[in-house]
Amino acid sequence: MKPFDPVALATPAFAVLVIAEMVFVRFTGRGRFEVKDTAASLMMGLGSVIIGALFAFLFVGFAKLIMPFAPFHIGWSWWAVVLCFVLDDLRYYWWHRASHRVRWLWADHVNHHSSQHYNLSTALRQPWGGVLALPGLLFLAPLVLLGFPLEMIAFVHGINLVYQFWIHTESIGRFPRWFEALMNTPSHHRVHHATNARYLDANYAGVFIVWDRMFATFVAETGEDPPRYGIIGQIASFNPLRIALHGWVSLANDVIHAKNLREAAFYLFAPPGWSPDGSRETSDSIKARWADVPAE
Repeated sequence: MKPFDPVALATPAFAVLVIAEMVFVRFTGRGRFEVKDTAASLMMGLGSVIIGALFAFLFVGFAKLIMPFAPFHIGWSWWAVVLCFVLDDLRYYWWHRASHRVRWLWADHVNHHSSQHYNLSTALRQPWGGVLALPGLLFLAPLVLLGFPLEMIAFVHGINLVYQFWIHTESIGRFPRWFEALMNTPSHHRVHHATNARYLDANYAGVFIVWDRMFATFVAETGEDPPRYGIIGQIASFNPLRIALHGWVSLANDVIHAKNLREAAFYLFAPPGWSPDGSRETSDSIKARWADVPAE
């Protein structure tokens, strides 16, 4: 079986929906758009597609390298696709969580969070440096070693990415409680993109928010603390090249100036914001300081 590419099929719909949301926001005020910011997000999305296509052979090559170690091989069937989809979403949760907690991975993922606006175009603000985030390959290994076909893994992950597009919006409020308990929604994902102390490092889910509930990373959106978007060290630029490279440049600068191998290793693998003397802020230190402030 040769499956279709869900993302390629959905791309025209993405463009139509971004325009539709812009019109909706213009007339209702339920959301925000900034022309330069939206243009930067679209350019980031285009660049990510091109670079991803150019370097796809690395990911395919890695998968084929470890395939012989799979104890068995699973063929195409409806139950296999469903199981692969669920397990891929679990895999995505742990990759996504690591991408916020390991600076080497964050150097790439930070680009997706760099917009200070939150709308459907933000979903298209994808990084360009995945080829440099080599540890991310390890998260592909479990599904391959379980015997799922590489084409099936790519197919279900494409569906996962298509699902995540629509949750990047302020125009949609909350769904019924049962849906919010099971699925990732705009409300849950607004929390994930927020820089408010209470919301940092939360809601990593792709499709099923149950992973966050299971692994104690779920935080609910509250009207008392509306999400503020972007990153802790905001970048005042709409230049796609700067957006794509700023995390890598910062990481490389720290590693180059590390005093020893231990420091260099910590810069690579410790959480973003780690420094030898503790002078920089991490999400943990920001949340700890917020928790110490007595409620009014």
